[in-house]
Amino acid sequence: MGRAFEYRKARKLKRWGNMSRTFTRIGKEITIAAKAGGPDPDTNPRLRALMQNAKAANMPKDTVERAIKKATDKDAGDYKMITYEGYGPFGIAIFVEAATDNNTRTVANVRSYFTKHGGSLGTQGSLTFLFDHKSVFKIRPKDGVGLEDLELELIDYGVEELEEDVDDNEEPIIVLYGGFEDYAHIQKYLEENGFEIVSSEFERIPNDLKDVTPEQRETLNKLLEKLEEDEDVQNVFHNMREEEE
Repeated sequence: MGRAFEYRKARKLKRWGNMSRTFTRIGKEITIAAKAGGPDPDTNPRLRALMQNAKAANMPKDTVERAIKKATDKDAGDYKMITYEGYGPFGIAIFVEAATDNNTRTVANVRSYFTKHGGSLGTQGSLTFLFDHKSVFKIRPKDGVGLEDLELELIDYGVEELEEDVDDNEEPIIVLYGGFEDYAHIQKYLEENGFEIVSSEFERIPNDLKDVTPEQRETLNKLLEKLEEDEDVQNVFHNMREEEE
């Protein structure tokens, strides 16, 4: 199994454990996508993909519709995607993605979390070389299409790695990894060729994982949990090696 797959597998249970946080995160992304590309999923591929994510997360339909309507609500916050990069204690690199309508508030909060837990917030772009930005698609297997044949077909569309996995209901899925910039090409191929896309997202995969002691992990987890709990934070990525199960 590849590096990307192992990293994602170690993170997925923790990331999707809090349903209300998941709904908030997807809802903000839906609002941003609807504002950028329009409220019609038929003409807005990114919105279409996020609505699939919402379905996979069992997000209520009316919650999805409210998130789309918020894009045209003049009284609603104007969310923008912002990234923050820094180092936690013990030299662990941490990449934070946020959707905020007040960057001053969010950066102050994020900086305080780093400072209070023995880390420091760096400048934007300072950690880019430590993480690969990837498109990640989960699709259903298709009768008559083997994994090797699919991989050969998708190489031309930017897919770099495929792995077989199961979803939360133990149903088989295929996980595809491609470059961040290849997201639209991969999505278009899958849709045009009748594949069921369960969900799609962007991941920052660390190039090199760092080992820590149990005591260091406990300290780092306090910082990571504080970041994850912030209502403006969408995703937190780091290069600490996960505990062996």
